[in-house]
Amino acid sequence: MNPYSLLLQTQRQRVSDGQFVSILDGCDAVDRFLVLVLPQLGDFDSLEYAWWLQRYAKQLQAAKLTIRAIGIGDRSSGEKFCTFTGFSPDALFVDPTAELHQKLGLYSGLSLKLPVLSPGQNAWLNLMLMCAGIGSPGTLREVFRGYRGDRQAPQLIADDEVVKAAPLPPLKGSFFKLAGGSGFQRPFELATLRLRNMAEVLGNWKTYVPDATHMTQRGGTFLFDRNGDLLYEHRDRGILGFAANMSHPLAFLLTDSTHVTRQ
Repeated sequence: MNPYSLLLQTQRQRVSDGQFVSILDGCDAVDRFLVLVLPQLGDFDSLEYAWWLQRYAKQLQAAKLTIRAIGIGDRSSGEKFCTFTGFSPDALFVDPTAELHQKLGLYSGLSLKLPVLSPGQNAWLNLMLMCAGIGSPGTLREVFRGYRGDRQAPQLIADDEVVKAAPLPPLKGSFFKLAGGSGFQRPFELATLRLRNMAEVLGNWKTYVPDATHMTQRGGTFLFDRNGDLLYEHRDRGILGFAANMSHPLAFLLTDSTHVTRQ
């Protein structure tokens, strides 16, 4: 079954009102719609993806793009996610068991199993191994990019912006200018934003991750036209791999898509 047909038949709980409705509710009369199948809502990738969408919200709205997202968690997870990221609860659905991810054939992550460990403990073991790059291609490279900076990526923190990322003291954006310049992603800039995300999740762990079993599950991105034809898809291969171009994760949306692109 192709992604559009599967999504069309799928109902999940909507975060805004708790109703179980079609994920594609309201998408039948739009030119293009983007469906994000997110991993755990407390995952680095989910939070970072939402941050990029907020950063370019005006451009995406001007492009008349409709967005729907499905993340692993429950309604409380979704509400917390929306409060922190600014993502619309009307556009977010939750899938507690990652059933949709599995039906779409998305990468479930490393799946080593030690008999002495519970399913949740095995998930933690596999997640730690993936963070170290095992069964998660590109993860270590992306972690290091967050620390060293990236002259091909835009500046992420405005010079007058204050970022609170415990256990660090509040940092003003001008700090990164002193550390590396301006007009591009400076050293430690992305790593600081990721630290802020981590502090948020660890401080509200049970809310974001009510069931640790599916922590290794990866997500995917699907862009359709009004007829349901697939214009673009990206299937995550590892942690911090939610986009084909992590320097510009939304490049596929901010350029014309005239044919199917698969990554």
